[in-house]
Amino acid sequence: MSGQTSTLISNIGELMTQDAEHRVLKDAAVVIEGERISWIGPASEAPSADEHVDAEGRAVLPGWVDSHSHLIFAGDRTAEFEARMAGQRYSAGGIAVTTGATRAASDEELTRLAAGRVAEAVSQGTTYLESKTGYGLDLENEARSARIAAATVDEVTYLGAHLVPAGADAEEYTDLVCGPMLDAVRPYVSWADVFCERGAFTEDQSRRVLTACRDAGLGLRVHGNQLGEGPGVQLAVEFGAASVDHVNYLSAADIEALAGTWGGWDASTGTGTRGTVATCLPACDLSTRQPLAPGRALIDAGVQLALAANCNPGTSYTSSIAFCVTTAVLQMHLSVHEAVRAATYGGALALGRESGNDVDGERAVGSIAVGHRADLHMLKAPSATHLAYRPGIPLTFAVWRAGVREV
Repeated sequence: MSGQTSTLISNIGELMTQDAEHRVLKDAAVVIEGERISWIGPASEAPSADEHVDAEGRAVLPGWVDSHSHLIFAGDRTAEFEARMAGQRYSAGGIAVTTGATRAASDEELTRLAAGRVAEAVSQGTTYLESKTGYGLDLENEARSARIAAATVDEVTYLGAHLVPAGADAEEYTDLVCGPMLDAVRPYVSWADVFCERGAFTEDQSRRVLTACRDAGLGLRVHGNQLGEGPGVQLAVEFGAASVDHVNYLSAADIEALAGTWGGWDASTGTGTRGTVATCLPACDLSTRQPLAPGRALIDAGVQLALAANCNPGTSYTSSIAFCVTTAVLQMHLSVHEAVRAATYGGALALGRESGNDVDGERAVGSIAVGHRADLHMLKAPSATHLAYRPGIPLTFAVWRAGVREV
């Protein structure tokens, strides 16, 4: 790191590292050198640096890691939202409305819209973002979405298996998702997902998609158990998926299966064999009026949890991870520390970017440790507790992303 510009951030009231030791340091300091963190410790022992930022007693957290979003789209679904608030039940079919608007948009418009959503997220403390395809739903538009996403966000997930387009044969479309469409998106994506749910893809179709994408070398995730109990969680466990997302309706067997994937993981050190993360999407749960995912029961069972915004035009048109953290504390019965951890380290875990013995420290996000990427979120508050204590108040004061101050 020598020879790079360094920045000392001192007089930090509370530094929540979210590293393997789960440290919460008082009167702390951090030194950034280039893109990395080079020193952490008591403010009284901080080394000198090229630049100095006085935190004036504010709290500093890792930047939010949003491991589930759908940012490549055009149009909105305000009418659908109003109907749902009036009592209409949510179904996956509304995705088709966004597909039409997305196909009609130019590359330039989709890029501009996606970049604006990323900037909005960063302004609220998000420093690492995943986005899915899934609003193209034909070969040309899925490949285009993947290409635009790869130039816009940090991690791209292939979600050709979002919905069977209107008028298409489900089996023929699944063949397309598993064959030519997969080949077309492969240069731009590192993950694959499938919406295993009534009204979307059946268990057999989902199994075909997961098998093809695994054989193509992609990491796997599953949209599962959002609208009712179903096979999504069990499929995710069977295929060793990095995460299963939504998880609103879980049986005791589902929770046990997820917990069993973490048997080789040492939570105290963050080392060992990663299991399947349960990603909760509380903003989506509120918008669709589904029961909130059972985060408390999952944590108590030993399942690693992530919180994500699920920004999309139909069911969760927000990029605010702070809102998700607040909801998790006030309504899902997580502690502040658990909720912040799920929205930082948990998201990194779901994306394979956490610290641990099988991840290079320079690739690690979601925690504050020497050698990790310098993604920091400073609050207009002395502690992270204010995120839930003062719900709805914008508390982001400053954001560093890969060592660069962006807010």
